[in-house]
Amino acid sequence: IGGSYMGARALMDACCQPYFNELSRAERGGRPRMYFEGNNVDNDATSGLLKLLGRSGTTVDSRWAIVVISKSGGTLETAVAFRHFLAALQESTGTDADLLQQLVVPVTGKSGKLFDLAAAIGCPEVFEVPDGVGGRFSVLSAVGLLPVAVLGLDVVKLLEGAAAMNEHFRTAPVGENAVLDYVGVGHLAEQQGAMIRVLQVWSKALEAAGLWYDQLLAESLGKQEIGATPITAVNTRDLHSRAQQHQEGRRDKLFTNVIVDNWRTDAVAVEPSDHNQDGLNELAGKTLPEIMSAAIQGTNEAYRGAGRPTADVHLPTTDEASLGQFFQMMMLATVVEGRLLGINPYGQPGVEAYKQNMNRILGR
Repeated sequence: IGGSYMGARALMDACCQPYFNELSRAERGGRPRMYFEGNNVDNDATSGLLKLLGRSGTTVDSRWAIVVISKSGGTLETAVAFRHFLAALQESTGTDADLLQQLVVPVTGKSGKLFDLAAAIGCPEVFEVPDGVGGRFSVLSAVGLLPVAVLGLDVVKLLEGAAAMNEHFRTAPVGENAVLDYVGVGHLAEQQGAMIRVLQVWSKALEAAGLWYDQLLAESLGKQEIGATPITAVNTRDLHSRAQQHQEGRRDKLFTNVIVDNWRTDAVAVEPSDHNQDGLNELAGKTLPEIMSAAIQGTNEAYRGAGRPTADVHLPTTDEASLGQFFQMMMLATVVEGRLLGINPYGQPGVEAYKQNMNRILGR
């Protein structure tokens, strides 16, 4: 739980099996289910997860734990959620204080409310959020790495992917540098009036990665009344709700496709059928990746034909190394563009106003 959850969620969705939490323990390879809360104050979602986890029983099959992530421990949503789930976990473990200590894993700063609470509980291990690293830049710290390790994903490959992109950025010349190419396209489009950036991910597994980037771009560059507005679309799903506007609406958008070159599972083909009322027998033998490729090509041709700027980013596959490259590329690109705009990409002073108002209304 915690506001810095988007990177971990993106890695879970991209690198674990689809519908991971719905698989049996054996199908998950013994890895735990993982749920994300504390990023909202949604009553029904909180109540539903508390009911799902349960408040009794400490057998292996019923046991659950909390990874609580907050640099200060003062973020209201995270603190409220942690109080609820900690109380439920205390009830579940009963008088076994040692077990409770083992089942609460804090990721926080060197001091603060959560650090003090972890000490009061007696947590044997507290993982550190590095000084000077904001939540949206923290995916490659303990904030993202700990949940990834719990899920049994390959942390080393994730970091190797990020390191490879970092080295590419440092050494590749202009014109061959993926980070600078990405910055150049986005910055030029913005100067020409494309103030909305639509990140079109062509895999459901990458939706959370797109939402992670939404936060990265919006919080980093949305200052001084400038900065592009990010929107994530999942295709082909969102073609059925947004393509009309994208094709014929305002000319204020840059479309960036995030394309997966190699799917992790065997290609599923359209089967021939004796019931051809749907008219799909002409596609018999075509695979879902082939149909997806046709959709990408057709969409790009349509947008370009209408004079809509598009760009493509290719991921080799949805694994830890590819996601490490993606995260590092986007973080570097955001910082570089901040420099071009004359903006400090690391602060987020604008979020304080609503927090102060909310606390005042609550009487805090």
